Amino acid sequence: MQLTTFAAELARVRPGEIAIRDEREAWDWQRVDEVLNRVANGLLARDLGPARRVAVFAENAIGTAMANLGGLLAGASVVPVNFHLTAEEAAYILEDAAVRVLFVDGATAARGREAARQAGVPLVVGWGAAESDGIEPWEAWLAAQSPADPPTDLMPLPNLLYTSGTTGRPKGTPLPPTMFAGGATIAEHIANLAQNPQAAFGTHLVVGPMYHTGPLSGARLLAAGVPSVILGRFDAEKTLAAIERYRIGSTVMVPTHFVRLLALPEAVRARYDVSSLKRVSHTGAKCPVDVKRAMIEWWGPVFIDAYGASEVGTTCMITSEEWLAHPGSVGRAVPPFEALILDDDGRSLGPGQEGRLYFRDATGRGIVYHNAPEKTAAAHIAPGVFTLGEIAYMDEAGYVYITDRFSDMVVSGGVNVYPAESEQILIHHPGVLDVACIGVPHAEMGEELKALVIPRDRAAPPDPRELLDWVRARLSHYKCPRSVEYVDDLGRNTMGKINKRALRAPYWAA
Repeated sequence: MQLTTFAAELARVRPGEIAIRDEREAWDWQRVDEVLNRVANGLLARDLGPARRVAVFAENAIGTAMANLGGLLAGASVVPVNFHLTAEEAAYILEDAAVRVLFVDGATAARGREAARQAGVPLVVGWGAAESDGIEPWEAWLAAQSPADPPTDLMPLPNLLYTSGTTGRPKGTPLPPTMFAGGATIAEHIANLAQNPQAAFGTHLVVGPMYHTGPLSGARLLAAGVPSVILGRFDAEKTLAAIERYRIGSTVMVPTHFVRLLALPEAVRARYDVSSLKRVSHTGAKCPVDVKRAMIEWWGPVFIDAYGASEVGTTCMITSEEWLAHPGSVGRAVPPFEALILDDDGRSLGPGQEGRLYFRDATGRGIVYHNAPEKTAAAHIAPGVFTLGEIAYMDEAGYVYITDRFSDMVVSGGVNVYPAESEQILIHHPGVLDVACIGVPHAEMGEELKALVIPRDRAAPPDPRELLDWVRARLSHYKCPRSVEYVDDLGRNTMGKINKRALRAPYWAA
């Protein structure tokens, strides 16, 4: 058996089993095998350029999983594109990544077609009512491709992921070795994927957007023989219903999901059986202590907190049992990482002393940014030593506790939002003299972006809604401020810099 035909072998030994389903359809392993072969062969037949890049700009669906996994089997580097982005934002990613094929759905078709035009992407394939001029229909494209087994001796390539940039341009970063199964060939890569410990937990539920690495792992688990259930936009009760109906064994969530689940009426929560759950990986942001404790009381000690970032993968980890003994911790550093707490001058601090949280990568890799050697260098204070922008302390046992953030980044609902993007747009509003955007507390999202504005005419400032609409017309909505507050001073120093930590402090004091 060629290992890229894993789905055909599963169809033979588990006939009739549903391999993957979304909210519209369900496919068995035989259908998965045929479609993956056609996607892989269709991509192999095209000139994907030296970088061999294809992109997926689509909401959660079976097609999204097939495009991602089929690209991997074709020896392509797949670029997941945030489906909230505007055409201009997506075009920058497509051009920077040198993408040659773009997959879209009905929701992203118009933006994807325009982004492809701007970036010079020669082929756009779309499903879900995405048919229009300039977009090749998914079913027709598949039908034109060979269903034969693709070759297994190609070299597997990691995803290229894009994170929001502090200067308004997102940064590309290759899927790090800690999250990539590796292997010299696709055959070896599939064999490595089959060894994923998550494969032991049964059916996997995808609830987050598949442009994130956590939810996207559901597609990779498929290659390990793990059936997947894909949900669309998050709905708390639908999630509970899916867990019960499909006897879900594992999933990946962020704190906002927990908050929304806990907000359900007690009678609704009690209606569903979640006893099948064996592993819930929690990522995206630090979870409030009361929320985490309530989830453990409800679902049991099934949670694994994986703290880290797309650039490096998981740097700290903690089980539910450990967390109950060390409440509030994001865990201890995991190989190849070592956690360091440093003061502002780079000197090591002892247990219980608060400082800047850094990590040392024993491999020397650290953070790598695509096409940006200067940004890669700037991300480190020494070879392999980097920060994710947090303030923390460690206890005697090496457990890390996040207390604040010294970078400007805001984590809202598990999504990274960089204030500079909104600031650069707001400063061009005729009624704005100066502006700074900061993260403030939000009960459900963890934090949200607030714009602190010095109006040009202090006696007659613009309506706050006008400023919010100004940004939303020019930037993806999830990146925009949710509120505006007029202030007299932003505390710029003589060099023009702002102390964002000082601006945030009054809002977080409670």
